[in-house]
Amino acid sequence: MRRKILQMTLLLACAIGLPAAHAADDGSDTAIWGKVRALLVGDRAVIDDAAGAVIELDAPVRAEDAAVVPLAVRTRQLPGGVRVTRLHLVIDENPSPIAGTFTFAPLAGRADIETRVRIEAYSWVRALAETSDGKVYMARRFVKASGGCSAPAGKDQEEALARLGKIKLRLEEGAVAPGAPSAAQLMISHPNSSGLAMDQLTRLFVPPHFVRRVDVSYAGEPVLTAEVDFSISENPNFRFWFVPKGEGELKAVIVDSKDLKFESALAIKPGTKGGG
Repeated sequence: MRRKILQMTLLLACAIGLPAAHAADDGSDTAIWGKVRALLVGDRAVIDDAAGAVIELDAPVRAEDAAVVPLAVRTRQLPGGVRVTRLHLVIDENPSPIAGTFTFAPLAGRADIETRVRIEAYSWVRALAETSDGKVYMARRFVKASGGCSAPAGKDQEEALARLGKIKLRLEEGAVAPGAPSAAQLMISHPNSSGLAMDQLTRLFVPPHFVRRVDVSYAGEPVLTAEVDFSISENPNFRFWFVPKGEGELKAVIVDSKDLKFESALAIKPGTKGGG
């Protein structure tokens, strides 16, 4: 609820004439970023990790398609048992700048995530890593893209709704080894409508309807939780890691903005081959 209030506050601020938040040379002082930072981490210091000691953000300098911009966040192993517990994706100039918050349980093994996002205007894109010792690290890239949130859907509404909620879970290439991190991919058929795009046939704006929460578990134990919104591209796609400990079921539960619930599961045994 607190996050929804902030999103509305940001949109209202823009509507009443807040100056455009163009980035300074170092990208650290956009007006929107100041508000988002206060909500996400309070008054904690944000360590700018330009060297990638803890977190790296891989994003294109110029997007080929502003509605489908690939992002990859990778984190490092930290000494002393310290681990990354949460990642935030922030796109400063998007109508909804907090694209996603990903919370990782120890069973995730690696706090890495790959996905695809919409970018509405040239913007700083930021990845924040919160660690178990209370520190916050940031990686950032300036991405040249425009119109991603207001772009029409790639498929017509009838076709998109016919496939609504279909989920595919698959393992990446290689065999599953107990106790070792394994990569998996979650693909969700969902229009993820932003409410800002016009139907090219009816010339009416398509109402917002998007995935808002993803819960992944293994053998009944949590792996990761994602709180996301329409800044994630149509047909959301997430690549993540988990640590299998013997036989179990990799399960994904999806809830969207209309409280529709979808789920899928994949039975996994030691030695299971990925790539399917």
